[in-house]
Amino acid sequence: MKVIIHPGAHGTNEDRLTKTLLRNRDRFLAKGCMVPGPAKYRVLLKECVAAARVHPPSPAACEVLWDAILEGEQASRVVLTNQHFFGSQRDALENQRFYPEAGPRLRALETLLPDDEIELMMAIRSPIGFLPAMLEKAHPNRRAAVLSSADLTKMRWSELFIRIRQAVPNMAVTVWCQEDLPLLWPQLLRRFGGLEDGAWIAGGMDILGEILSPEGLTRLRAYLKMHPDLPEPLRRRVYAAFLDKYARDDEIEEDVQIPGWTPDFVDHVEALYDRDVQHIAAIPGVTMLTP
Repeated sequence: MKVIIHPGAHGTNEDRLTKTLLRNRDRFLAKGCMVPGPAKYRVLLKECVAAARVHPPSPAACEVLWDAILEGEQASRVVLTNQHFFGSQRDALENQRFYPEAGPRLRALETLLPDDEIELMMAIRSPIGFLPAMLEKAHPNRRAAVLSSADLTKMRWSELFIRIRQAVPNMAVTVWCQEDLPLLWPQLLRRFGGLEDGAWIAGGMDILGEILSPEGLTRLRAYLKMHPDLPEPLRRRVYAAFLDKYARDDEIEEDVQIPGWTPDFVDHVEALYDRDVQHIAAIPGVTMLTP
């Protein structure tokens, strides 16, 4: 069975992704892909992975896990989402490293599901946006402590994926940038569900709908209705053109107000992030989705 693991990252519309995938559950199931409700597996999977890190799982462990998740249903593909799979927000950053527990947890997951084909699919985000989002619900004292000790110029997502590839070299990894989500959203939903390019999907226009002006969204829907067979790359170019013309500034401009984060500093970190994304795309075994 193909198993898609989506671990976040934090602050990358992870809850919205889960809810939209569940909206399309019946459509996906018709293609052999199951999207179980998170309540069926998140605690159980966490406990099983933790146990697999201590002792080799028994041959029956995998069967018991799937029986609990699938509840007798048959599927060739399963999507499991949990923004805390690599750890809570407290575990998301340590000594300028993203998700230090990622490698060991994925390695334990492989031992737990030895006969399944696992693929990791996750989003990343510029440190400029990631840190405030990750700390949004943190206690003010912790927020201040993390922001004062964090060196954004040393944070590299590529370092995380190098560790992941070393820990689980046979696991496919697919990555995208949160900043590109409006252009990639429909494609991502189809990719999770194993649908063909261009297949209709519920919620595929939701994010663009929040960013575009009402006039822009109406015109975009009309254009797509007139051109239903656009290939995916051209469809993304159309999205980009409409965003250029009709995007609402208050929805696309991220207002970051952190003491010491001057405009020059923000620009410098963003430039480092752009180069880091290029490094990720060059890592063997990692697929970087871009508009």
